[in-house]
Amino acid sequence: MIRITLSFLTVFFLLIRPALAAGPFEHGWQLNPDSSAIRFISIKKGSIAESSRFAAFSGSISEQGEAKIHIALDSVDTSIDLRNVRMRFLFFETFTYPEAVITARIDPAQIADLAAVQRKQIELPVTVSLHGVTADLTVPVAVTLLGTDRVAVATVQPVILKLEAFKLNPGREKLEEAAGVTITPVGLVSMDLMFDRTAPGSASVPAGTAAAGAATALESSGDFSREACAGRFEILSQGRSVNFAPSTARLDASSRDFLNSLSDIIRRCPGMVVEIGGHTDSQGKSAWNMQLSEKRAAAVNGYLQETGIPAARLVAVGYGETTPLVPNNTAQNRAKNRRIEFKILN
Repeated sequence: MIRITLSFLTVFFLLIRPALAAGPFEHGWQLNPDSSAIRFISIKKGSIAESSRFAAFSGSISEQGEAKIHIALDSVDTSIDLRNVRMRFLFFETFTYPEAVITARIDPAQIADLAAVQRKQIELPVTVSLHGVTADLTVPVAVTLLGTDRVAVATVQPVILKLEAFKLNPGREKLEEAAGVTITPVGLVSMDLMFDRTAPGSASVPAGTAAAGAATALESSGDFSREACAGRFEILSQGRSVNFAPSTARLDASSRDFLNSLSDIIRRCPGMVVEIGGHTDSQGKSAWNMQLSEKRAAAVNGYLQETGIPAARLVAVGYGETTPLVPNNTAQNRAKNRRIEFKILN
């Protein structure tokens, strides 16, 4: 949903100076991340609103009026480290979908009188690519000319994004389980963006450029503390992102991005031994389920070793059907019980 908000960013491209004979997009425009903000509000327990932001994003408008905004979803900032990790791994699944991209084609006629009126509201058609889904929408934005080379673009009101439209409902359900709260299946996105005219010959700003004060949101470099490692392994266990071909221990290709991210976290938890626990539902014979869980845990162990994790730091254990998360009384519950969990042994 946040990505959809980004679409509003495309509005910035309106930051054009119509007074120029060469055209309103002369030299193009560059988004100024330090003077801009992209935020989203989520509603939990029916009435509690929580505001979060993205700390790394970039955008530009070409001389042809083609606008594009990149948002680094790993830079989601909820002000709490492990909550940020939940958003990355459980909701946005940034190991597979690292960014949201907003594009738009701005019609010069929409802002032709901006130099005269200084501020105007326009309806901007945008295309949003988020979580593997591309959707078109129209966003009302206010464009304010602050000078010949600076323009502000802001959403007129929060944009309501339906999570189901971007296949984000499964992530919402994982967040609900992890936090023990209900979350409304919509997101409210707002943007306040500043664009500066590009100086002739200057280089464009790289995608995902971090804004000032982004350090608290972005994943730190170097090793994690034991507490941070334990919290991350618990969250990764809740992701249910390790998948296998039905009734086999053959890893699905969709699991690789997740396991590569897991491998990076294990490297940054030096000296810690990590248990890989395989679990099944109660369908079939218990002995067969135990064997299957052991083979699946071993398959994950083998993949992580292939990424460079020493065998001495990994322990594969099969639990079969002995430790269900929920009763095995529905197809949905059985899917939750078929899982791989990770925890620190020492």
